[in-house]
Amino acid sequence: MTAPIKMIVGLGNPGSEYAETRHNAGFWLIDEIARAHGASLQADSKYHGDTARILIGSHEVRLLKPMTFMNRSGQSVAKLANFYKIPLESILVAHDEMDFAPGIMRLKIGGGHGGHNGLRDIIAQMGNQKDFLRLRMGIGHPGHASQVTGYVLGKPQTDDRIAIELGIKEVLAVLPLLLAGELQQAMNQLHTKLKG
Repeated sequence: MTAPIKMIVGLGNPGSEYAETRHNAGFWLIDEIARAHGASLQADSKYHGDTARILIGSHEVRLLKPMTFMNRSGQSVAKLANFYKIPLESILVAHDEMDFAPGIMRLKIGGGHGGHNGLRDIIAQMGNQKDFLRLRMGIGHPGHASQVTGYVLGKPQTDDRIAIELGIKEVLAVLPLLLAGELQQAMNQLHTKLKG
């Protein structure tokens, strides 16, 4: 058993010009969770983001899309976590991950930021603590470091977007396990499902 998840953060950039870009995969997840549970995300300037409260079974969870731009995501995360007294180990941060093919979803506790500016700022704003749960959402890699910025800020091809959306559905299926603190079971189900 691990700490039950009480807050799910999806990373992305605000604004219609970024809405369909790979870097916004975390936003896509939050939108899908909210839709699946009949919730509407509301802009809340207190937390510098769009938030919603949902119930999955008997578990209450806060959803958050920081509206600070990626490299200031931690501002928003820290404000919401501090207000609701949500401990670091009860936070799940979903972000785009170039190390995995589109649609591959992997859960991981802790670690560095791997060059991801959203994670970098969250770690900094949370007092350099890293032991929150991450959902690494595969978006594929452009093949060369010089192409990374254009790639993450570009729109995925149709097949890749479909793969990511299927991966998001698999994540939704394991959410009840994460909210109950059954991390290992959630990992087993998600990682096995997405191997083939």
